[in-house]
Amino acid sequence: MSRLAVFVGLLGVVAVTAAALYATSKAEVVTTGAVRNVAPPVERVRVEVLNAGGVSGRARAATLELRDIGFDVVHFGNANSFDRDSSAVVDRVGRPELARAVADALGLDRVISEPDPNLFVDVTVLLGKEWGDVEPAAEDSVLAREPWDPRGWIGR
Repeated sequence: MSRLAVFVGLLGVVAVTAAALYATSKAEVVTTGAVRNVAPPVERVRVEVLNAGGVSGRARAATLELRDIGFDVVHFGNANSFDRDSSAVVDRVGRPELARAVADALGLDRVISEPDPNLFVDVTVLLGKEWGDVEPAAEDSVLAREPWDPRGWIGR
């Protein structure tokens, strides 16, 4: 009987602690773009995000936004040059609706269709200097998650 009482007591402590963490936590999403209500993709969309404007941290910020929505960002990094002033989303497989969905998620207007069977992505995002008018957030504060979300446990 005493083991059962100890177990029930510990279970109660865990429940009260979890409830207190939930009540005091606030999930705040800090993005470099405007907050958008975008539905997740219904199929896998492989995305490449390239910083073509030379502003540090933009490709990573866009990658985090797209992954949180449900897009499969398979690569992010720098483009070959940093001379783009405006951003564009490039369709690589002949399905412009996939590129449009990515563009809508990032708040971009320009979609270009340039299918390339040699690439292993469906969509390429070329981020120009104008994307995200605010400063990129620090890497550890880009997303403050709810306590039960395991993606937030690693950085704590």
